[in-house]
Amino acid sequence: MGTKINKFRKYLALTLAISATASFAQLDGIVKTGDAKVKDAQKSQAKVDKIVDSSQARLTEYRSLLKQVDGLKVYNNQLSTQIQSQMALIEKFENSTAQVALIERQMLPLIIKMVESLGQFVELDLPFHEQERAERILFLEENIEKSEVDISEKFRQVLEVYQIENEYGRKMDSYSKIITINGQEHDVNILRVGRIAMVAQTKDTKLSAVFDKATKSWVELDNGTYRNSIKNGIKMANKQASIGVMTLPITAPKGAK
Repeated sequence: MGTKINKFRKYLALTLAISATASFAQLDGIVKTGDAKVKDAQKSQAKVDKIVDSSQARLTEYRSLLKQVDGLKVYNNQLSTQIQSQMALIEKFENSTAQVALIERQMLPLIIKMVESLGQFVELDLPFHEQERAERILFLEENIEKSEVDISEKFRQVLEVYQIENEYGRKMDSYSKIITINGQEHDVNILRVGRIAMVAQTKDTKLSAVFDKATKSWVELDNGTYRNSIKNGIKMANKQASIGVMTLPITAPKGAK
C-alpha cells in the first residue's frame, strides 16, 4: 500500500511538473505574443504620430497659403487700380502727344518768321557788335534746317537771342573799333547807350562823332560841346567812373515835334 502511494505521488509530481512546464511554455508564448503586439502597437503609433505631424504641417502650410492668397488678392486689387490709372495717364499722354505734333507743325513757321524778323531788326539797328550778332542769326537759321534739333529747342534758342537783343536796349557799353569819319579811318572808342545813341571818340579825345541812322554813317560832332561828356560816358561804361549825367546828341524819332 505504501508503495502505491509513493508511485502515485511521483506520478502526481511528474504530472504537475509537466503541467507547470507546459504552463510556463504557454506563458512564455503569451508574453512573446504580447511583446510583439506592443511592438506592433508602437510601430502603428509611430505611423499615426507621423501622419498626425504631417497633417499638422500640411494644415499649417495650408493656412499660410490662405494668408498668401488673401495678400495676393489685396495686391492684385491695388495693382488693378494702378493699371487703370496708368492706362488713363497713357491715354492722356497720347492725346498730349497728338497736340504736341499739331503745335510743332504750327510752331515751325512761327520760328522761321521770328528769325527773319530778328535778322531784319539787326540789319536796321545801330551797327554795334555786328559780327557777334550776325553769327547768332546765322546759328538760328542753320538750326531751323536741322532735323535732330527738336522744335522746343529751336524755339528756346530764338527766345534766347531775342532776350540778348532786348538787353542791349537796357545797357550801355564801350569798345574799340576803327571807323570812317569824314572819309578818313580813325581808331576810336565807341560808346553805346542802349539804342538811344551811339557815339565815338578818338583815343586822344580830339575828335568826336555820332552814328547817323538816316545816312548810316559817322558824323563829326562839336568836340567842345561833347568831348568831356563822351569821355566820361566811356569811363562809366568801363566801370571806371560812377554813373552820372551825360550830354549826348539824340536824334528825335520820326514824327516827333
